[in-house]
Amino acid sequence: MIILEIITIKDNKYPEQLRKIPNPPKQLYCEGNVELLKNNIISIIGSRTCTQNGIELTKKFTKELVYQQITIASGMALGIDSVAHKTTLQEKGKTIAVLPCGLNNIYPQKNLELYHKIIENQGLIITEYMPYEVAESKKFLERNRIVSGLALRSFSYRGSS
Repeated sequence: MIILEIITIKDNKYPEQLRKIPNPPKQLYCEGNVELLKNNIISIIGSRTCTQNGIELTKKFTKELVYQQITIASGMALGIDSVAHKTTLQEKGKTIAVLPCGLNNIYPQKNLELYHKIIENQGLIITEYMPYEVAESKKFLERNRIVSGLALRSFSYRGSS
């Protein structure tokens, strides 16, 4: 069972930096530690088909940011996003995953275990979509505007050699 908190754009808990983006989401469906939205956040996003070099650089950057007590936001996609979330958890940091779907319809299914680990470790999962909405191609771009909008800074790495 999902314990859900809905934060609207008019709510004090709504992230101020997210209000500043074009077309901010009207509401966020949240599971986990919503206090993370007040933290200093940096986004790490990248290719789903990344190289080993991309993986190693993502781990290096993520570890350094965690040591600086920065919360890491990403899209919970396969590849660089997953590496950023997993490295954050391994280093005992805080992470926020932004989904392109509802909280009862996790995508990608391969990351269902990662979803649970984020929650178990006081992380946060957010989406602008109602609980049973499925991921569709246009929603990935919509998700990415939230990932970048949460951040003080965003880093994108393709991982090519």
